[in-house]
Amino acid sequence: MRYPARWLLALLCLGLSASAATPAVPAHTFVVGEKDFLLDGKPLQIRCGEIHFARVPREYWRHRLQMCRAMGLNAVCAYLFWNFHEQTPGVYDWKGQADAAEFCRMAQEEGLWVILRPGPYACAEWDGGGLPWWLLKKPDIALRTLDPDYMAAGAAWLKEVGRVLGPLQVTRGGPILLVQAENEYGSYGKDAAYMGAIRSALLNAGFDVPLFACNPVNDLKNGLRPDLFQVVNFGKEPAKGFAALREVQPTGPLMCGEFYPGWFDTWGAPHHLGNTPQYLADLAYMLKAGASFSIYMAHGGTTFGLWAGADRPFKPDTSSYDYDAPISETGAATEKFHATRALMKQFLAPGETLPEPPAANPLMSVASFTLTEHAAIFDNLPAAVADTQPRHMEAYDQGQGVILYRATLPAGPAATLTVEAVGDFAWVFVDGRQAGVLDRRAKSFSVAVPERSAPARLDLLVEAMGHINFGVQIHDRKGLHGPVKLVTGGQAQELTGWQVHPLKLDAPMIGGLKWSDGATAGPAFWRGSFNVERPADTFLDLRTWGKGVVWINGHCLGRFWNIGPTQTAYVPGPWLKSGRNEVIVLDLVGPREPSLAGLDKPILDELHPELDFGK
Repeated sequence: MRYPARWLLALLCLGLSASAATPAVPAHTFVVGEKDFLLDGKPLQIRCGEIHFARVPREYWRHRLQMCRAMGLNAVCAYLFWNFHEQTPGVYDWKGQADAAEFCRMAQEEGLWVILRPGPYACAEWDGGGLPWWLLKKPDIALRTLDPDYMAAGAAWLKEVGRVLGPLQVTRGGPILLVQAENEYGSYGKDAAYMGAIRSALLNAGFDVPLFACNPVNDLKNGLRPDLFQVVNFGKEPAKGFAALREVQPTGPLMCGEFYPGWFDTWGAPHHLGNTPQYLADLAYMLKAGASFSIYMAHGGTTFGLWAGADRPFKPDTSSYDYDAPISETGAATEKFHATRALMKQFLAPGETLPEPPAANPLMSVASFTLTEHAAIFDNLPAAVADTQPRHMEAYDQGQGVILYRATLPAGPAATLTVEAVGDFAWVFVDGRQAGVLDRRAKSFSVAVPERSAPARLDLLVEAMGHINFGVQIHDRKGLHGPVKLVTGGQAQELTGWQVHPLKLDAPMIGGLKWSDGATAGPAFWRGSFNVERPADTFLDLRTWGKGVVWINGHCLGRFWNIGPTQTAYVPGPWLKSGRNEVIVLDLVGPREPSLAGLDKPILDELHPELDFGK
């Protein structure tokens, strides 16, 4: 498919929003030329790297940006995760860790341009690909389509992005050169009209820099539009990738939107390592060819909180997002970093020099300590919601955490309990004793329940891991699905009359826990503390624990699971205090030993399939 170059460039460079307040003489011009990106009329090869400010403690943003510049980059890609900024419909958060404008200003101060990727959909192994869970409250919503409810919410989001970040475009003296429309839509659908609607929403939001779309090699033609600049994503063989790009876009600069030096990890699978010699050879090819690129990831960081997503069909992502990136999870320079820096030095612009890397942040170890207090989940239930049948988690205004469904089992012989599906794991208890586990990974949605001489209390404790972040499976509602039935002798009886307890694992809930001393069995929170003299980065060693979530001084570090590959949780030094530091661990399985220690390096590749409750 071919388009006149003059038409393409006109659409890209002259698409100004009527509502945008554009200065009479812009601070810079940036356009897509016949062969190059042109900054103030001069060719610019974009040497970009991806870094997600939501995955980096704000206190370390500048350090990570300095590392990117020292590695040889002249730009960074900045994803916006919609659900990180609009956790409640119509309520936007741009403060603290969510201060995207400050991140962009900081990048500019460190000599880096910014490529903005505001979505609405992002992917990025982030919960739901960045789409807010509350969209799933509408039963028939069609995400990433022209569904009116989806588009209204998405357009409102992009307009808010324009309000906050539009003033930081290069045309107004800021660092933002390019803005991406959607993300890898060709891997999801083929509706060019949908991509046009996203483009219009960005223009209406006041973006006047070139807009672009990115797709993997085999999906470039899906949803293709001539009024969006196209870039291609690949992890190897740049010649083939750029040849495919030229088939749909005969002119304009060549750019790889995502160039992979490593890959992400999922629970129960080995830690991924990239092929460094191949990565360097392919990077050298692009540098020699004058092609632009973005290294995904230059620095992966950590998916703190409960924001880690899940791959298809259901492979939840680890909280560590190390990615085998050139800059490690703690921001340290790796061998890949030094090799990349040495290569970049050979292709700098005339007069350009690279700064030295900033000093590495200190690491420390912490002696083993025991968590001596506990708060059993069944003793800390929030108020119940009465329901005839159990519904998915989002129907109860909950998007993350744990949810307990409670009903009464009638007296009777041994039977089988069945559900249509569960998102994602359900521990089944009869009168407080565990009867089994429902496991989405294996589509194991039934469990045997024992004989009952009297009516018994039935509890299904459901843990939601991340919403799937790729493919049509993003319509991923958590909790119980379908009626719950008790099957006895081939006869099925539907259970009704439920009490539903949402446990959101948020600050109010954690702050309201009732603590007791001593040991406990079953799903529970544990609390303990340790002292440090000089706070520094460390890694909590969680190898004696089962499966759950960990907090330190009120900061949620993320999820853990003893099956691996990750066996530690990254603790940023700025989140620690001189003196006493409090740790809370939710363990849904129960620890072998309720103790922790701090290590001065992570454990990223230690698998224990024998500990998997699903095996």
